[in-house]
Amino acid sequence: MIHAPAHLLYLHGFRSSPRSAKAQQVGAVVQALQQQGLDITWACPQLPPSPRQAVAEMEALVALWPRDTMVVIGSSLGGFYATVLAERLGCRAAVINPAVAPARDLARHIGEQTAFHNPADRFFFRPEFITEFEALAPYPVRHPERYWALIAQGDEVLDWREMVSHYEGARIRLLDGSDHAVSDFPQHLPELLAFLGLPDPTAAPTA
Repeated sequence: MIHAPAHLLYLHGFRSSPRSAKAQQVGAVVQALQQQGLDITWACPQLPPSPRQAVAEMEALVALWPRDTMVVIGSSLGGFYATVLAERLGCRAAVINPAVAPARDLARHIGEQTAFHNPADRFFFRPEFITEFEALAPYPVRHPERYWALIAQGDEVLDWREMVSHYEGARIRLLDGSDHAVSDFPQHLPELLAFLGLPDPTAAPTA
């Protein structure tokens, strides 16, 4: 039986932060639902660059969350992490243009990096992080019915066909066009909320 989530964890992408547009948009919807009386715990942590450390911190954060009433939402690299958690914990996950092969794709980014939302914030992406990604690989997913995937054919960073193949059997919303950031994400929020089992706080009340 699928329960409406009482706990939501949002995971941002590589070089991103809780200040990302999608994180802010989902957070605003959760806040609106909380103001309407729904008891929902929301978490959107800043993730460290080490994949091993990131997953350890996520697991500690959700250690006391009931698995049947929690959902992990992740965008890009956050989608990979959301899948790692969903496979380990048996919870549901929503992924947005998920990075399905970060060990391969991020190998060219080894070295000093800057954060998107604060260029003064620098970190070093270390060679051993590639091995950490390889150790975490969550594919193939064992229960695709637990996933909702929003995938843009216009993604300029990741191959949409590869993303689709990694979530075969999941509920996939394939966008004709759009981009890696899913700049039109607000118009897809109602479908995400439907997957979550949550009401749309912006919907007009029915008579």
